[in-house]
This record gives sequence, C-alpha cells and structure tokens, in this order.
Amino acid sequence: MTALITLSHGSRHALAEPGIRRLTHATADELGVEAIAAHLDFTNPTLREAAVQLSRGGVRRAVVVPLLFTHAYHAKHDVPAALEEAREASGLQLALTPGLGTGPDVAQVLAERARADAPAGAHLVLYSVGSSDTAANQSVIDLAHDVGTATGHTIEVIPATGGQGTGGAALVETALCHERIHVLPLFVTQGLLLRRVTDQFDHIERATGARLTASAPLETALAGVVGQRHRDALAELLARA
Repeated sequence: MTALITLSHGSRHALAEPGIRRLTHATADELGVEAIAAHLDFTNPTLREAAVQLSRGGVRRAVVVPLLFTHAYHAKHDVPAALEEAREASGLQLALTPGLGTGPDVAQVLAERARADAPAGAHLVLYSVGSSDTAANQSVIDLAHDVGTATGHTIEVIPATGGQGTGGAALVETALCHERIHVLPLFVTQGLLLRRVTDQFDHIERATGARLTASAPLETALAGVVGQRHRDALAELLARA
C-alpha cells in the first residue's frame, strides 16, 4: 500500500488543522489508503514526524501532496527541504507530487462552489494569500479568468498580502463599484488571513452600501484533486518499478 501524506502550510488558526484533517481523511476514504496530514509550520506533525509515524506502523512508501495553490517560495524551498529531512529520518520512499495548482481541476472546484453559493449577478472576488512571486500571482489571475468564464460572473483577484491593492482596503474599493460581492477563498482551510478580511464585512457593508457574502474554504471539495495527484504519482512509481 502506498500511503498519502498531505502537506499544508500550517496556521495558528484553531480551525485550520481540523479542516486539513477532514480533507486528508476524505481523500484517504476515496483512495482506500492510509493517510496522515503534515504541516510545514505552526502545526504538528511536521512532514518528518508524519513519515516516521508511518514508517513505525509498517508503511514503506508514501505520496506527499503539497496543499499549495502556487509554485512560489514554499513550494520551491520549504517543501524540498522538508521532504529530504523526512526521507532521512524515516527511510520511507517518498514521492512528491505537484501541488494543488491553479489548473482546470481547481478551476472546476471553484466554479462549482460559486454556482452553489454566489447570488445571481454578484461580482466574484477570488481571495488568495498573495505572493512576491510574479508568476505565482499571474497564475491566480489566470485561474480567476477561468472561473469567470465557467460561471458567467465578473471576477477579480484580491490577495491578502503584498502591499497596495490587498486585503480589506482593496475589498472596500471593489465594494464601491459593485452592489453585490461574493468572496471565493482560494484557501484549503480556515486561516488568520481569511478571518481578517471576513471580520471586516460588516464594516465594509456599512461604509459602502454593498452586500458581501462568502463561501467557506475548499476543504473536502479538493479531495478529488488530491486523490488524482496520488494516483498519478503511484502510476509513475509503478512504471519505474
């Protein structure tokens, strides 16, 4: 059996880890494999600890799926470093997959969420973490375009971080231009950056007269995406054997 390890960024938000755990368990149920959730920061277990735990339980091989939407600093630096440490500590054969990404599968998940949650005629805001990596930010803009095309809603990206044009201040500017706004979080689970902006909804509505609603983080809606990453990696491993 090839186990699954999901690898999230980690968060200080109390509800973040349970959300990652729900996604991991939902994917494990779909695949019929053993699974454990690991985290890069703030939350235990680390990838090293998760790999050691699986190894002690008799697992010899696992697929690691980073729960990251963009290929920026964490994907380029933190994930490879954590993977090498986990391999050395556990002795497991660990196969690293691409992250969640911003491709058609994630666009479909977001479009389905928008169709289910967004009021008719609402302007969509794809609310992302943001990055100093220009290519990563562009990939999110491209994702938003795909979601808008699929749903027929107007849409823009507002990042939580990155300077001007971010966070609650940017949402105020958007609310001055649209009477109805629906926020689609590009978040796997709850997080402090997301809570920071949703906590401002009442203030923004009073200040602008706009009506704001929001979807929940994607959580288990991503189980199919994570499961496909595992299946693709397993097929590649078996082809090499």
